[in-house]
Amino acid sequence: MNRTDRLYALVEELRAVSPRPRSASWLARRFEVSTRTVERDISALQGAGVPIWAEPGRTGGYVVDRARTLPPVNLTAAEAVAMAVALHRLGGSPFAAAAGAALRKLVAVMPPAAVAEAHRLAGRVHLVGDGPGSPVPAVVADAVAAGRVLRLRYADRDGADSARDVEPLAYLGNSVHWYLVAWCRLRDGVRCFRTDRIRSVRPLAEPVTREWRPDDLDVPVDRVRPLTLV
Repeated sequence: MNRTDRLYALVEELRAVSPRPRSASWLARRFEVSTRTVERDISALQGAGVPIWAEPGRTGGYVVDRARTLPPVNLTAAEAVAMAVALHRLGGSPFAAAAGAALRKLVAVMPPAAVAEAHRLAGRVHLVGDGPGSPVPAVVADAVAAGRVLRLRYADRDGADSARDVEPLAYLGNSVHWYLVAWCRLRDGVRCFRTDRIRSVRPLAEPVTREWRPDDLDVPVDRVRPLTLV
C-alpha cells in the first residue's frame, strides 16, 4: 500500500471505531508498518487539518472526530464532469459560489487517478453560452439565507424606479432569469422581482416574519418544480 492510500485508510480505520481510540502499535500491525511511520502519518494528517488527537493512558491512542470528517468520495471521472456541467448552469444563481466550492472539495478527496481522468474528460467538453443571464446579488442571497428584510431600488419593465422594503421568501428561476419572491410592503402582497432589475439593495436589521407558501405565486402549480437533493 502506498502512502497516499495508507493515509486515507488510516482516517477510515479511525472513523470506523470513533469515538474509541486505536493505538499506534495496533495501527502499525494493521498496516504492516512501524509505529514511527504511523506517528509520521498521523502528524501529516493533523497538519492537513484532519481532526485527530491522542488520548493518553494504557487504553489510549488516536481518535478522529467522526462528525468533522468525510468518508471516501468515490466519484467517477464522468460523475465529476457531470457535476461541473451542471454547475455551469448555476452561473447566475444565488448558489453559484457555494456549488463551486463544494465541487472543489469533492475533487480534492477523489483518488489521484480519478482526478486525472476527470481532467482528461473535461478537456473534451466545450460549452457555448452561459447559464441564466440575471445574476442574484450576493447581498440578496445572504438576506434570503439569514431571513432579513431588504430595502430595494427596483426598476419595472418600463424602467421606472421605485423604493421597496421587502421580506425575501424564496427564489424562482427559469432558463433566462432569476426572480426574488418576496412580500412587498409597498404593494401589500407577494411579488416577484427580476434580479437584473434590482438597481440597489440594502439589508435591514429587521427579521422576516412571513412564511413562504408556493400557492402565493400567480403561476400554475404544474409549471413549478421544487428543488430536491436526491
